[in-house]
Amino acid sequence: MPNYRGSATLRPMSDLSNKHIVLGLSGGIACYKAAELCRALVKQGATVQVVMTEAAAQFVTPVTMQALSNQAVYVSQWDPREPNNMAHINLTRHAHAILVAPASADFMAKLLHGRADDLLSLMCLARPLDTVPLLLAPAMNKEMWAHPATQRNMAQLRQDGAIVLGVGQGDQACGEVGDGRMLEPDELLYELTALFQPKVLHGKKILISAGPTYEAMDPVRGITNLSSGKMGFALARAAHEAGANVQLVAGPVNLPTPYGVARTDVRSALEMHTAVMAQVERADIFIATAAVADWRPAQAAAEKIKKGSEGLPSFDWVENPDILADVAAHPRSQAGDLYCVGFAAETQYLQAQAQAKRERKGVPLMIGNLGPATFGQDDNALLVIDAQGVKELPRAAKLILARQLVADIAMRINTKNKGQT
Repeated sequence: MPNYRGSATLRPMSDLSNKHIVLGLSGGIACYKAAELCRALVKQGATVQVVMTEAAAQFVTPVTMQALSNQAVYVSQWDPREPNNMAHINLTRHAHAILVAPASADFMAKLLHGRADDLLSLMCLARPLDTVPLLLAPAMNKEMWAHPATQRNMAQLRQDGAIVLGVGQGDQACGEVGDGRMLEPDELLYELTALFQPKVLHGKKILISAGPTYEAMDPVRGITNLSSGKMGFALARAAHEAGANVQLVAGPVNLPTPYGVARTDVRSALEMHTAVMAQVERADIFIATAAVADWRPAQAAAEKIKKGSEGLPSFDWVENPDILADVAAHPRSQAGDLYCVGFAAETQYLQAQAQAKRERKGVPLMIGNLGPATFGQDDNALLVIDAQGVKELPRAAKLILARQLVADIAMRINTKNKGQT
């Protein structure tokens, strides 16, 4: 199961521009999160139409939601503002998606049976199924969440075509602790953003290494590099958005786990090699973005090395295993079952150095970038290098570049598979 630590790593940049989202609120204390979510959706470029149940209005006022959405809020199915008195029809026909957050246990049970006795349930029932997806963000007490009736209802709603999101775990308003909390606004924003990304890697298993490694010299000192891990984490997010099952092996970085991604933390090159090789049998694609140290001290000192009269300390150096080359030499890679992508961070002669690295490692695709110009930054510029030549990806946010790379890799995988059939 993925490890859901943290929320989305990089906020999308106007990913919801030109999207019209209907945000539904049913009754529950989690309505306070819907206010923050509404504000975030607007900041990301969406227009937001809020529809509330009467119960929701007990927790947060329509005035609040109107101020945040800059749109009139609808509560009653008898709202006279619609000329034809058919708000349940009019509000859905131009929507790109309906997100009900919070979705109470009662509201989901109502949807399951096709009951439509208020505006929000009417609207969900009347939406065009093929063009307006319905997302439900459950929120309830842990016992209500675990009840067999709730679990049956959610399973049937999914079968009927609704996207029932997961829940968080932690303190609840009632004072109990457990599953059933509504996802946080950042997580819901991610889910909605991902909804509109093409699922070009649906069902694929993606293994990504990211960040630096750290090679200890003594208990307090070591050798590392300036890699922040941001490109690898952006790729993990983009691959998950594209429908993949993503396993991220991360060196020592200070980044939250991309939502929905399973993460393994490592420190040294040896630890990263072990963690990656343990996943190779289950992966369809390996993307090696990590900046792995080429060497390590043969023996780290047991205690802190002190200054002394004997001059500078000396070490015997040992070459670290070549993770990308070892994965590329794996029988699954050689058989064409595992597609390998490398990254080359250079300081000069980028194209020539990256092409030589691609041939030396024996991988079909190498991504080149200038290390000093990208380490720690939120943007980058890339060269995509294969046996046929080079393609430039101009400087852009790393998440945008990651989505472009994911689309490129998916195209290559699909082309290769078509050629084998």
